[in-house]
Amino acid sequence: MKILSKQNNSRMCVICGLDNPYGVQAPFYEMEDGSVMSVFCYRAEHQSYPGRVHGGLITAMLDELGCRAFWVEHPEALAVTLSLTTKYRKPVPYGVELRGRGQVLRATARFIESQAQILDLEGQVLAEAHIKYLHLPTEKITQADYHEEMCYTNPDGRREL
Repeated sequence: MKILSKQNNSRMCVICGLDNPYGVQAPFYEMEDGSVMSVFCYRAEHQSYPGRVHGGLITAMLDELGCRAFWVEHPEALAVTLSLTTKYRKPVPYGVELRGRGQVLRATARFIESQAQILDLEGQVLAEAHIKYLHLPTEKITQADYHEEMCYTNPDGRREL
């Protein structure tokens, strides 16, 4: 699928923060079908049982994908998670390339409903989530400057996923 643009990365987010040495440092791409996708690799530091990624980090990635899908149409909108239901379909390994996909199912002025998946390179769904968010003004969520935190434009030349 064709990539339309790449979203910015933050400084310290555990999923996308490029200055966070413990994070996943995942890139996010806006796709031609209106979804957002990522290609990423968990590391051994992200494990629960040996060979498996911790469920909390799996859910964190799904949450990020669901919210970033809203950014395709509203790039500076912030929202907080109201509910998130994760289904773990298969063990999520670390040390291998994975793909994530998020898409908005429904959005109003106040609420966003998204779904997200983590897949292996063969397209098997490893984990998926249904997420609901509350859209709030930035100042109700953080006092940090959005542009200062989401400051990394990190081109990588990818054109398709």
